[in-house]
Amino acid sequence: MARGGCALHHWLCKGTMLAGGVLVGFSVLSLLTYGYLSWDTLGSTLEETETTRAKLGEEPEASAPTSQPHIVFILADDQGFRDVGYHGSEIRTPTLDRLAAEGVKLENYYVQPMCTPSRSQFITGKYQIHTGLQHSVIRPTQPNCLPLDNVTLPQKLKEVGYSTHMVGKWHLGFYRKECMPTHRGFDSFFGSLLGSGDYYTHYKCDSPGICGYDLYENDNAAWDHDNGIYSTQMYTQKVQQILASHNPSTPIFLYIAYQAVHSPLQAPGKYFEHYRSINNINRRRYAAMLACLDEAINNVTLALKRYGYYDNSILIYSSDNGGQPTAGGSNWPLRGSKGSYWEGGIRAVGFVHSPLLKNKGSVCKELVHITDWFPTLITLAEGQIDEDIQLDGYDIWETISEGRRSPRVDILHNIDPIYTKAKNGSWAAGFGIWNTAIQSAIRVNHWKLLTGNPGYSDWVPPQSFSNVGPNRWHNERVSWMTGKTVWLFNITADPYERVDLSGKYPDIVKQLLRRLSQFNKTAVPVRYPAKDPRSNPKLNGGVWGPWFKEDEKKKKPGKIKGENKQKKNKKKTSQKKGQSLPCRLHLAGG
Repeated sequence: MARGGCALHHWLCKGTMLAGGVLVGFSVLSLLTYGYLSWDTLGSTLEETETTRAKLGEEPEASAPTSQPHIVFILADDQGFRDVGYHGSEIRTPTLDRLAAEGVKLENYYVQPMCTPSRSQFITGKYQIHTGLQHSVIRPTQPNCLPLDNVTLPQKLKEVGYSTHMVGKWHLGFYRKECMPTHRGFDSFFGSLLGSGDYYTHYKCDSPGICGYDLYENDNAAWDHDNGIYSTQMYTQKVQQILASHNPSTPIFLYIAYQAVHSPLQAPGKYFEHYRSINNINRRRYAAMLACLDEAINNVTLALKRYGYYDNSILIYSSDNGGQPTAGGSNWPLRGSKGSYWEGGIRAVGFVHSPLLKNKGSVCKELVHITDWFPTLITLAEGQIDEDIQLDGYDIWETISEGRRSPRVDILHNIDPIYTKAKNGSWAAGFGIWNTAIQSAIRVNHWKLLTGNPGYSDWVPPQSFSNVGPNRWHNERVSWMTGKTVWLFNITADPYERVDLSGKYPDIVKQLLRRLSQFNKTAVPVRYPAKDPRSNPKLNGGVWGPWFKEDEKKKKPGKIKGENKQKKNKKKTSQKKGQSLPCRLHLAGG
């Protein structure tokens, strides 16, 4: 079961729920008219599958007899909170609008502020402090990955008969082959290992001269697929092929982690058609990328129906973190951006679409976190959660499907002991309970507490994108001259984090600081190793991939060359790590 619970006094639970979500109109996209894929473009693979089924007398449109639902989890990359039609965006997302309107919109849904943390928490059901991935993201040159002793969601689903497939961005480490997706529970993998890369060439440079190819099929570089196809389209084709070749009488888990709309900002030309009036070039490119993604999800939905999965399927849609305004994303009216612990970095677009939902066409305002998918999906799949697995997620299916209260009352957004940039932070500022130099954030019922430096804190309104920019003069900028290191907000009453209540309610601040301290006692050491020069793709045939060799584990233990030097520079190294920044636009970030 999930760790923790609300140990705070009843007055922490005061507040007023806000209504949210606006339905917008929807016009159905025709696959042949607007889609980048007609079924003919998939080539002979799907045709041969259809022909074979016809000869065997199979009906691909027939409903699957399995009682276990087919699970499709779609994770978008860097989609801003505002960047969906039903949140008021100028970017058209008819597919997302329709699927959300017919399903359940999650309007109190939280993820992590960056790529690796969200993905790790989804696949393990555990907070970062319990996997050692508290700091930043996994870099391409780091000998690091999701710890191998963590049981993953696809592994648990395989135990109960699921066929498990992943298409898209991994970003959970690959320095040794045991870290690869096919060794973490997936029957097949087609996608990228890094946090970002070129959408057409699939090349990525981590730094000058450290560049390589990053497209894989299972455990090998997918050179045969290097045909200059835009990744959103290519990944959708792969999903369609998987659905066409699989027998829907066997339950399937499809994890589709699209690269879009993460930088670099690239999109096929035809998707710019409706957005040439957007002057800001980054916003225009971003809009085209999101339009392509919306169409891709339409094609995935059509494939679910065509091949007999839809009636017994659960489709979950989520962004991995907030949008990046400098790369075209918008989180308005929320504060902050990707990489921050303000609401704009962690409050995400999310919904569930399924014929199995009881309360279709509803809005869920109960507290939901990305860790909750692990126990929820395992339970739906009729699986078992081992008693010795200490999860941080909750089974929230009845909350979503039936409108019941969420079992979740708190979220540990994170505790990052390496990120101590708040110069004015101290134990004294934390009432002797907590060192407020440490970057941390926690939500308990209606209350949210932040300490340290939470990250980029501006509100970026839509007019910021009217010129090349965004124009910082249009932003509502916040001065850090006050030296604050503690903030308290009633998120239910003040979702935009306009009114800091830390001075007014010191007792609540103390209660939440104690809760942080309690969580911190359960934390495992941070895993954030230095770069390994052996990771250079030049040493691996020009490909990003596993570089740790089995024979290196068998070397006799002894003093490592340069060990004394490392000890002397330990303090200096620690400071350098503490200055690590969130994912960058042009470097290998998430």
